[in-house]
Amino acid sequence: MELKEDQQRQSECAEALLDLLQTTESPEPTQPPSDSPQPEDTSGILNDQQDAGFQTDLTMEDIERMEDVLRQNTTELGDLRTKALDTQFNQESFENNEEKTKFYTGLPNFLVLLQVFQLCEPYITCGPMSVLSKFEQFILVLLRLRLNLPLKDLAFRFNISLSTASRIWHKLIDILHESTEFIIEWPERHVLQATMPMGFRQAFGCRVAVIVDCFEVFIERPSNLLARAQTWSNYKHHHTVKFLIGVAPQGYVTYISCAWGGRVSDKQITIQSGLLKNLLPGDIVLADRGFDIGDSVGFYCASLKMPAFTRGKSQLSAYEVEETRKIANVRIHVERVIGLVRRKYQILQSRAVPIEHMLTKPGEALALIDKIGVICCALSNLSVSVVPLE
Repeated sequence: MELKEDQQRQSECAEALLDLLQTTESPEPTQPPSDSPQPEDTSGILNDQQDAGFQTDLTMEDIERMEDVLRQNTTELGDLRTKALDTQFNQESFENNEEKTKFYTGLPNFLVLLQVFQLCEPYITCGPMSVLSKFEQFILVLLRLRLNLPLKDLAFRFNISLSTASRIWHKLIDILHESTEFIIEWPERHVLQATMPMGFRQAFGCRVAVIVDCFEVFIERPSNLLARAQTWSNYKHHHTVKFLIGVAPQGYVTYISCAWGGRVSDKQITIQSGLLKNLLPGDIVLADRGFDIGDSVGFYCASLKMPAFTRGKSQLSAYEVEETRKIANVRIHVERVIGLVRRKYQILQSRAVPIEHMLTKPGEALALIDKIGVICCALSNLSVSVVPLE
């Protein structure tokens, strides 16, 4: 009750101050024309009335106190507007907040975010009955990719229904995939050689074209027995899908395959995915021990470098130890890039991606999980490389 009385008293004081200011700024009365009959001299009466109009019970201290209250209320209103803006996901809230942009989208700054949005904007629909703007729909999808938020959580955050959140998610994933897949591109040989990091130059000259590796994403347990067998990973002891990723020596993703069942071998994915068709004669491919693809790489007049095996040997020779050390020093960059992609977009670290993401819609060649893999790698390419160029 005391708080309400204080607020009411402050409001009354502010209104009284505004009335007083309006009274003091009221215009002068208009003068009658010179040819009109002159009224009687009532200056004394007017002066008495004006003196009475300006009389007030407020002291100077009361007026100063009301001015302080008005300034305080104005400041509090500005603070409340700022806090309300921070909790929103419109374009204005991201424009001057780089930390918010990095946290919610994984992109380095607002300018990059705006460029990606402008690629997608022409294809995003937003009618007069739409609850969310084009930018808010775009941010909703990035939030789920970045933080792996459930659709129900996104529905609460954006004050929309679950069905609307699901519809936006599926529609915008298609748009993002079509708009960003060009960012993953196999570079020309002269571009690779001109920007080859020093660590690769010292170990293999300028011939390294790609570093290959695979990573797996956990999925829900399929109900179909055949799918259950195809997705079981003996390495992860879980149902997974597996991606083949190719990384340039500069630290950018230059190839990402479709999702395969977790049971398939690294060798089979590499041969059947089409990655090797990008090789030129003289290229070097770096890989881990599981990639027994030397013959397939040699078919394109390229060479495979992988750590030496100790199988059937008591120990490695001095040459094999040195070669293995050189390969390990530079091949670790592909693991750093994979780690970066999965940290930035935690949907790839999900404990169980919904099984419906594995399904391919009629008339489409890619499942939703394939598009998600491409989008995450493409957006990661827009950040600074983890590989030092010197």
